Amino acid sequence: MAAFRFEAVDAQGRLKQGLLDAENPRVARDRLRADGLVPTAVEPAPERPDTLSRMRLPAAALALFTRQLATLVHAGMPLDHALRAVGEQADDPRVATLVAALRTQVMAGEPLPSALARFPRTFAPLYRGLVGAGTETGRLSEVLARLADYLDARLVLRQKFTVALIYPALVTIIALGVIAVLLTYVVPQVVSVYQQSRQTLPPLTRALIATSAFFRATGWFWAAALAMFMIAAVFGWRFETVRERVHRWLLRVPGAGRLAASLDAARYASTLAILVGSGAPLLRSLSAATDVIRLIPLARAGRKANALVREGVSLSRALKDQDAFPPVLIHLIANGEQSGALAPMLERAAQELEREAERRLAWLAALIQPTLIVAMGAIVLVLVLAVMLPIVTMNQLVR
Repeated sequence: MAAFRFEAVDAQGRLKQGLLDAENPRVARDRLRADGLVPTAVEPAPERPDTLSRMRLPAAALALFTRQLATLVHAGMPLDHALRAVGEQADDPRVATLVAALRTQVMAGEPLPSALARFPRTFAPLYRGLVGAGTETGRLSEVLARLADYLDARLVLRQKFTVALIYPALVTIIALGVIAVLLTYVVPQVVSVYQQSRQTLPPLTRALIATSAFFRATGWFWAAALAMFMIAAVFGWRFETVRERVHRWLLRVPGAGRLAASLDAARYASTLAILVGSGAPLLRSLSAATDVIRLIPLARAGRKANALVREGVSLSRALKDQDAFPPVLIHLIANGEQSGALAPMLERAAQELEREAERRLAWLAALIQPTLIVAMGAIVLVLVLAVMLPIVTMNQLVR
């Protein structure tokens, strides 16, 4: 059998795209018609299209795919049939094409983790590792369900962060734009009127005029400096030493440091809970969970804890010795080790840390928003006073 790429239209007139296996194009068209589709194009597909290997699905689409596959596998449907059903239900043509390619590889006898590895931009190493653990232990549906919960939680948390940061970012951008227009256009126009009157200007107005002249004369320099700084930041971010220094500085920032540490610890606990709950060995689970930590200081602390666990130290004691992870995580892990319910305690720790991160995010947003408004309002007030003071002085002289 060969793989064919197809385009077809369903009864509602929606375009469907994907891959299917058939002996020849005619059989492929017959199969599409049997499924209620009208084929518009059927052509041989390469074994591994470069476009698919570079494809990256949105987080929401990946979570939905994982949830649907978990439900179908849990219902007892064979994996290739489950993949076919998910591909037929997909509204996004990219999802349908990718799922069809996965099904082709699975039908050819390739294990699901290996098939997922063909698309590294969509399926991260953690995703493939969890699926591999579920395949080895015979608990694929359970692992996929846990993985779908994990992806949904990450997506919801990311949306909350985005919503919380949009308003301060918009306020800052708009205020800076208004200040730039005032300094580069409005102030020079007003200055020309004051200079014709030949009167002594107030100190605040003279300072504003000097500031406006300085930025107008050096505007290109500041633009070039900003561009060079951004290029240097992008280039420097490739080096681990630079990232580590930034991460250490971030962890020392009041409020923001605890927030970042809580998020990383929650990600670590969630990943470890899925792996331990799926029956993966503890050392392997610890290694995979440490890889998802983004802050380099915490990742190094996690690797040191892994080494201690390998030597026979309990996980809670190993994490406590690093003095890097939140106490709630350590205490709940200790309870889980004593009660023999490590996976549920890890899930509870992840939930507690996520709630703590949400509270800190709400507190930071509540603090940043009024601070930005007051600061930008004060700057605009100074500009208005600098412009209006000469007018008030002129009126007093006329009287």
